[in-house]
Amino acid sequence: MRISALALAAALALSPAHAQNDGTSLMEEGAKLFLRGLMSEMEPALDEMGRALKELEPALREMGPALRELVDLMGDVRNYDAPRRLPNGDILILRKPDAPPPPLATLPDTPPEIEL
Repeated sequence: MRISALALAAALALSPAHAQNDGTSLMEEGAKLFLRGLMSEMEPALDEMGRALKELEPALREMGPALRELVDLMGDVRNYDAPRRLPNGDILILRKPDAPPPPLATLPDTPPEIEL
């Protein structure tokens, strides 16, 4: 890892006198340099992620109620296999055979019509 090598080299380059002057050990100084380097490497990606989330915010707000309904209906997502897209465009999410039964309160009153 490039950052680790840079941080180690910088930490080793520091003299023990410098590390003792401000009350920090050589290990603490190396850790600080490593974390600073890591943050500077991650900063562009974090900024980009923040911009992307800001752009998605209106769509996420609009989808919020439908996603909550889906989560209420499904319960624990780990009880389901990965979704599959059928040739007609429908998305099928099968419950795992060993999953516990879903809570009765979340089941719809009438089953949805499924075209096979």
